Amino acid sequence: MSDRLRLSIIGALCASLGLAACGQPEQDSVVNVFSARHYASDQEVFRAFTEETGIAINLVEADGDLLIERVRADGERSQADVIITVDAGRLHRAEQAGLFQPAGDLGGMLDRVPDTLVHPDNLWFGFATRARVIVYAQGRVDPSEVQTYADLARPEFEGRVCARSSSNVYNQSLVAGMIAEDGAEAAESFARGIAQNLARTPQGGDTDQIRAVAAGECDVAMVNHYYLGRLLNASDSADRAVGEAVGVVFPDQGRGGTYVNISGAGLAANAPNPEAARALLAFLLSERAQRAFAELTNEFPADPSVSYDNTVLDGFAGFEARDLNVNALGENGAEAQRIFDRVGWP
Repeated sequence: MSDRLRLSIIGALCASLGLAACGQPEQDSVVNVFSARHYASDQEVFRAFTEETGIAINLVEADGDLLIERVRADGERSQADVIITVDAGRLHRAEQAGLFQPAGDLGGMLDRVPDTLVHPDNLWFGFATRARVIVYAQGRVDPSEVQTYADLARPEFEGRVCARSSSNVYNQSLVAGMIAEDGAEAAESFARGIAQNLARTPQGGDTDQIRAVAAGECDVAMVNHYYLGRLLNASDSADRAVGEAVGVVFPDQGRGGTYVNISGAGLAANAPNPEAARALLAFLLSERAQRAFAELTNEFPADPSVSYDNTVLDGFAGFEARDLNVNALGENGAEAQRIFDRVGWP
């Protein structure tokens, strides 16, 4: 592709997004993406972005907290343009470390995203969502017994609950949401009940909790929905069998709704290529990118109008989600950890 044609394509994309001529300055021919996500969907989205704009992606990957610490330590010397991570709790940590700057409305693309998924000061936004659901052992648990998160803390489930460690940000954000809506006392009561009902010492990731329920090590667990979607959509028949051995409940329907978290992104505070970075951020909300997150990662699109080809995800859709800005999950994360420590959730 000639430089002239490449700049023409970039200019057209930027104009459609209401951005400045992001492809013209030489330094904006690349976007340095610092990401804590390691999904095939993201690679597809990055390839599509480069195909449509000619802007290269320089990808740096690390686990969430390590990524945040690297950018923080680099300070003004940081080469990060776009920071991508999972869970509002980690986005809040990055925000508190001063790693973001407002990105603007991205040519109106943010209008496609519910306000609950956007930071109040536009420092980051969610481009895909994940629901914190309950999985249960089919045949051993009647789904009517686990219609709320609080049900798992009842004495009837003593010795029957599998969970990740309290240091896991997914658990921290769930309890942080309860603090925001119901207060610390109610959140602590829930956490204490879970700690008392554990079937084993917390271990492993969300997929491990599903496998443990399927194997009979416990009867119920809380997981992000896309881990179950991944098993049900797996090419491996053994993985599909694990997914089919459990049922799923989207908790608190008619009682406030299921807690939803995000995969999110923001413009780095010291971005050396800010216009190209804004173009990429806007592209994350394009129909092509939103479909990729749904079809390849089993996440829900942040833009509720986007359709996708994923029968399993379609089966999960249509639930009532909490009407709570996900920023509250990060703001109350530290208090959630203190609650875990008090109640003895390892």
